[in-house]
Parts: sequence; structure tokens; C-alpha cells
Amino acid sequence: MSLPQESLYTIEDYWNLPTEEQYVELLDGHIYYMSPPSRTHQKILSNLLVDITNYIRLNNGSCEVYPAPFAVQLKEDENTIVEPDISVICDPNKLTDRGCTGAPDWIIEIVSPSNSSHDYVLKLNKYLAAGVREYWIVDPRDNSIHVYKFDSEDTKLTSYTFHNTVKVGIYEDLSIDFSKFL
Repeated sequence: MSLPQESLYTIEDYWNLPTEEQYVELLDGHIYYMSPPSRTHQKILSNLLVDITNYIRLNNGSCEVYPAPFAVQLKEDENTIVEPDISVICDPNKLTDRGCTGAPDWIIEIVSPSNSSHDYVLKLNKYLAAGVREYWIVDPRDNSIHVYKFDSEDTKLTSYTFHNTVKVGIYEDLSIDFSKFL
């Protein structure tokens, strides 16, 4: 007796979802529905977005910052589209009307209880394989920030709390003071 086949979805299926659908991500051909973010999640996202956007503007930076929902197709040949909470893209050739095709330079995910394993395991490995330079996991449940810096030779992880100021690796002089998020 054979087991029933699980449906796998394509990039085209993702783009053809009804617009009234909840936020979804496509990971290796599997659709994952995401629950609405909490107020705490949105407060952290807003503060980070303002800090990063202001830094880029004040320094006449060429990178662009996008909050979710913002579709990121990490690789053209893979049935994966993620919607990071914050994406910073420094290569304008990766930007399309639909979002980003290719690895953003910096991704921030704010953990929700319903998807923590995705952020800590599945997406971590996807982002590493795709060539994301820096990945932050901000976890309001324990007030922690896990900063992954990926380079060609090594992956470096440094962990912080919301009592710390965290240095951004893709910029020489940007740090985020998380104590204001408490």
C-alpha cells in the first residue's frame, strides 16, 4: 500500500494565492501559514525599521530596507519564498516589482511562538545556503538577539539581550540599542 503523496507547491502557486490569504511562506515547496504578529512583535519591528531606515538616509546609503510582507525568493531555481520581518538589500539588481530575487545582505526575523523552529533552524540554514551576509533572530520571549555573521570561511554567532547595544556587521558604524525596546 502506497502512502498518499503530499502536494508540493511552486513559485507560480505562491503568486496565484488569493490576495485575502494570510501571510504565507513557501519553503521547499511547502506552504506555511503565519499567524498575525503580536503587538510586541510589531513594536520591535517598528523600532528596528526606524533605526535602520534613518541610518541609511542620514548616510546617503544605497541599501534599501523593507518590512514584511515583502517576498524574498532566495534562489531562482528553488521553490522557496520567505517573508522576513526586515530585509536589507544593497544590490538594486535583486529588487523587482514583486520583491527580492536573491539573498538580502541582512535579514532580521522576530520570533513568534508559532514559528520559532522555522527561524532557528529552517530559515537559518536557507539564509546561510543562499548567501545572506548577516541574520538576526530577535526573540521577545526571552529578550534575546542572536546575530549570525556568515562569510566565506566561517559562521559566527554572538548572542545578546535586550539590555545590550548590538553592532551591525554590514555597516561600519551602526549599532542598535535594544534597551529602548524593553
